[in-house]
Amino acid sequence: MESLKGRTLFITGGSRGIGLAIALRAAADGANIVIAAKTAEPNPRLPGTIFSAAREIEAAGGQCLPVQCDIRDEAQIAKAVAAGAERFGGIDVLVNNASAISLTGTMETPMKRFDLMFGVNVRGTYAASQACIPLLKKAANPHILTLASPINLKPAWFKRHVAYTMAKYGMSMCVLGMAEEFREAGIAVNALWPRTIIATAALQMIPGVDPGRGRKPEIMADAAHWILTQPARGCSGNFFIDEDVLRRAGTADFGKYAVDPAKTLLPDLFLD
Repeated sequence: MESLKGRTLFITGGSRGIGLAIALRAAADGANIVIAAKTAEPNPRLPGTIFSAAREIEAAGGQCLPVQCDIRDEAQIAKAVAAGAERFGGIDVLVNNASAISLTGTMETPMKRFDLMFGVNVRGTYAASQACIPLLKKAANPHILTLASPINLKPAWFKRHVAYTMAKYGMSMCVLGMAEEFREAGIAVNALWPRTIIATAALQMIPGVDPGRGRKPEIMADAAHWILTQPARGCSGNFFIDEDVLRRAGTADFGKYAVDPAKTLLPDLFLD
């Protein structure tokens, strides 16, 4: 399978950044996209809404159903999944893209922020997966793709931001467990993580990080496309790195993905 034409992707938090890039790449094939995200009104700090994303997706060649949804609320997720299935006839792919971040130490992380990260990252991933799995079981080539890293237990990755690391690894553990739980059902469950930082609007809100040392979101979109077009029964339980995926797919030149080719790329978190 080399195309996502006619397939339906349910993407959490896809109103901007990597989620939107994945949606646009799928739309270029003629895919159907359900964008389930919170932002319905423009935010001066973070550009993009579910409606602006829908316009871009449809301009790229796909169909889109924008649904305002807080993925911490299982009732809202269930409603969004049902709406997507009714509009497009089912769900073929779930992309767990939504994530909250705070690179702060224990004493600098308010419990409200702790709860947000665990609510979005862990609960949201678990709940969206739970809601989509009954429909994925009916799909011809079902995939769950979660934007999460390999689980690296070196203390250095916990030292400066233990709450975020735990919340992000919670997403990774969903991949690890669900890949085995649903292997016999034929649902592929994989993770995807970038080798370098990715220049998104959210990244620009992290103090001290230079987006010019990152790559464009399109590298993640191209890697996700390769994964989601693989036969589900033969591609599950993997913690993919974007660059490795694209090398496997035949890409040799990564210069087109660089934000500023003159700058040294900055490796992403959790990778040695």
